[in-house]
Amino acid sequence: MAHINMRVLRKCHALLCLLLIALLPACAQASKTLSQYPNQALVLGAERVSVYLPLLANKRVGLVVNQTSRVGQAHLLDVLIANGIDVKVLFAPEHGVRGNIGAGEHVENSTDAATGVPIQSIYGDNKTPPSNIMQALDVIVFDIQDVGTRFYTYISSMHYMMQAAAKHNVSFIVLDRPNPNGRFVDGPILEPQFQSFVGMHPIPVLHGLSVGELALMIVGEQWIEQAETLDLHVISMQGYAKSMPYILPVAPSPNLPNAKAIALYPSLCFFEASAVSVGRGTDLPFQQIGHNIVALGEHRFTPESRPYAAPNPKLEGLNLFAIDLRDSKIEGLNLQPLLQAHRRFNEQGEVFFTSPSFMDKLAGSDQLRKDIQDGKSEDEIRERWQAGLAAYKQMRQPYLLYPNDF
Repeated sequence: MAHINMRVLRKCHALLCLLLIALLPACAQASKTLSQYPNQALVLGAERVSVYLPLLANKRVGLVVNQTSRVGQAHLLDVLIANGIDVKVLFAPEHGVRGNIGAGEHVENSTDAATGVPIQSIYGDNKTPPSNIMQALDVIVFDIQDVGTRFYTYISSMHYMMQAAAKHNVSFIVLDRPNPNGRFVDGPILEPQFQSFVGMHPIPVLHGLSVGELALMIVGEQWIEQAETLDLHVISMQGYAKSMPYILPVAPSPNLPNAKAIALYPSLCFFEASAVSVGRGTDLPFQQIGHNIVALGEHRFTPESRPYAAPNPKLEGLNLFAIDLRDSKIEGLNLQPLLQAHRRFNEQGEVFFTSPSFMDKLAGSDQLRKDIQDGKSEDEIRERWQAGLAAYKQMRQPYLLYPNDF
């Protein structure tokens, strides 16, 4: 299949559900076969240039891109311009088009120095582009590397851009990329009252989807207004299964510099709502945790201001008593670091959750925080998630594009 058009998929939704249920054993077998060949050539959506160029020819194009939007060694923008595509505007998510803006920092409207293409911010107060910009476009291309967690904000930006595209009758194309945490489906399902930019959809913390699959689900489940009108195309990958290891060739954001940080991120991001530093402002962000009063371990680090990556890191300039997690076996969603740190803070009478409301937004519910504060075990906490996870796994079946053997 060259690519997936959501209008066609929507018409066949019921039939697809039946077919997918019937084909699950075959899909499982296919994924096992594929996982036996880890060096099998992986072709990313962005690399299937001959498939999506015809969809862009003679069209006015907007790009949602950043530093990960690569076609081999070239940036997608350069590839499209070299092929005569009329790129009108670049939409800048968190960290900016070139990935040089720190987490949470304001993203300005500007011009790309290399190409002269205007840049429109879609982060902060500008999550949805102005109508005059959307009216000047025929199609939007989304090509950004995700890491598979609900609170990673690139998928929130995709949501808002899909909403804008549906409203203005603009086609939307997703160039699909692997999910480096794609073999995990775990965590609480987001409850509607806790929806925010770090959690837009009723999916678990680890959703186990590629961005293309998530885009299909957003439209299929009508999580955006006028979903039925959106002309959505997913340029799928070739040679990909969710169990495949995938080392990102470009860091997806300044504080996820390597595969270890990406693997630890789902478990450590909750510390952002606490008094504990996750290593922002050091060489090892999201690979260590520490505090200046509560000794979490014998490791030491001192956060320092770093342009782009951590202009104002938590506990800046203080010597922290820490745990180095680089050699840990933690993957997926592991609550032990969070539970153990909370216990140490309680023992010393220190406040752990310094931003309870942010913790609840990250978790998509206030139940996780309350369970931790009530001293629940990890098994007791996880038991609450199981019914929601089972329902979610059933819901996502019609939108899966790749073999899945977990």
